[in-house]
Amino acid sequence: MSAPSTPAQIRRTLQAVATRTAIVEAAHRLMLERGYVATSIGAIAAEAGVAVQTIYNSVGSKADLLSAVLELAGAGPESPALVPDLLRRRVAAAVSAPEIIRVLADWFALMHARTSSVFRVIGQAAAVDPDVAKLELRRAAGRLHNYGEAASALRARRGLRAGLSDHEAAAAIWAIGHPQVYQSFVNDLGWSAEAYREWLGKTLKATLS
Repeated sequence: MSAPSTPAQIRRTLQAVATRTAIVEAAHRLMLERGYVATSIGAIAAEAGVAVQTIYNSVGSKADLLSAVLELAGAGPESPALVPDLLRRRVAAAVSAPEIIRVLADWFALMHARTSSVFRVIGQAAAVDPDVAKLELRRAAGRLHNYGEAASALRARRGLRAGLSDHEAAAAIWAIGHPQVYQSFVNDLGWSAEAYREWLGKTLKATLS
């Protein structure tokens, strides 16, 4: 699809983006406040000031809304950029393997601080909604793929230890940086954000280098 070129097309595109953002922000507020099950599409529509059908047209199903909520929370002030693109750019800009390790540690610390509450909602919702369970699995697979790109970048900068494949390195990054690890260490056990980030850096270096 070509980019909008007339003032009317540009205005409609901006309005559509603004409407979608309002819907996702409303879903974010309500799902964190009430939980996934207790938050209806109708309640989200009322909170966002739109019709129910507008939600389906703009975002999709309730599970799609939850996925969009996670993406918005992760992107933060850089929204509407996609979270994987943000990581890809930061890894590509790193000039050495140690810098990539620092990028990953900083990335996990930042992303989990932004998204841990949403991941908690996803975990609760996945137990009762098959569509969210599929979302959780799809997101996990996507993260593994993205970390494969980081592993390849480490290899290109001679940063992977001998005998470790890109796939194995991606799996290690996935496990070390898993959202549940952050939730357990920081949210449940009371680690500080700095202690978590320092542990990430040391553990990634020891595992990959």
